[in-house]
Amino acid sequence: MPRPRKWRKVCCLPESNRFGPLNTSIKQNHCVMMTVDEYETIRLIDLEGFTQEECADQMNIARTTVQRIYNDARKKIAESLVNGKVLNIEGGDYKLCDGLEQYCGCGGCAKHRCHKVLQEDREGS
Repeated sequence: MPRPRKWRKVCCLPESNRFGPLNTSIKQNHCVMMTVDEYETIRLIDLEGFTQEECADQMNIARTTVQRIYNDARKKIAESLVNGKVLNIEGGDYKLCDGLEQYCGCGGCAKHRCHKVLQEDREGS
């Protein structure tokens, strides 16, 4: 029996989940699928400046797992850019941060809390 997959902690979902060339129609074979946890490693390492070890701590997974996920994500971004394919971000083995943590190394939890409050305000109005 295989070992169950460990959920990766993700602080927030991407604002947009589809990126790609503007001068082409969207066809299924012209899409690259990136998971939310792959997106999170790109966000933490490339945007926030985390090391792979810090990223691993943030996501509650092993550094070697972060390295594999990060390499997969970069390959998908390169495929999208070089081959003019649409990049879709969805799915994966992740749990969204609940925003109740005392400290979030990337500040994402605060963003998640603010998004949650805005969403509740919209639903209440």
